[in-house]
Amino acid sequence: MSANSADLPARVEVVLVKAGRTKIRYTGELLADDGTRVALRAPWAGSGVRDFGFVRFEPGDVFTEYYWRDRWYAVKEVRSATGALKGWYCDVTRPARRSGPELVVEDLDLDLWRSADGTDVRRLDEDEFAESGLGASDPDAARAALAALDELESLARSGGFTSLLA
Repeated sequence: MSANSADLPARVEVVLVKAGRTKIRYTGELLADDGTRVALRAPWAGSGVRDFGFVRFEPGDVFTEYYWRDRWYAVKEVRSATGALKGWYCDVTRPARRSGPELVVEDLDLDLWRSADGTDVRRLDEDEFAESGLGASDPDAARAALAALDELESLARSGGFTSLLA
């Protein structure tokens, strides 16, 4: 199944769910859906600037986002309004579910950042993940989430995002 198929909507509404509640909804342009991986492009959906200290997301930034139905993460390539690559922001999630124009993704708190030049690879929000209680309420999901973070870190450190996102 490709984005050129007549039965696919040109726009996809991403619904990011966290702890059972919708955290954010935004619309993106569908680039491809091969039945396993969904790729879309969307402008920064946050309100105003979000400064993490190591990267700033701001109006005008463009995210090319990759979601999998069989992997426990999503990878987002982040570019400035001028097209300069900022890096990749990765969310550890349950596998994505798509129904028509809606793509539902459950955020599991863990994140990873890789700068454009590869010199900054950092695991994020491990404290939030520990506090979430997922390890007690769903140990299998917690193990899958931690394995996904390890896989993302390995890919980030080895330059593996190029082949993953090709």
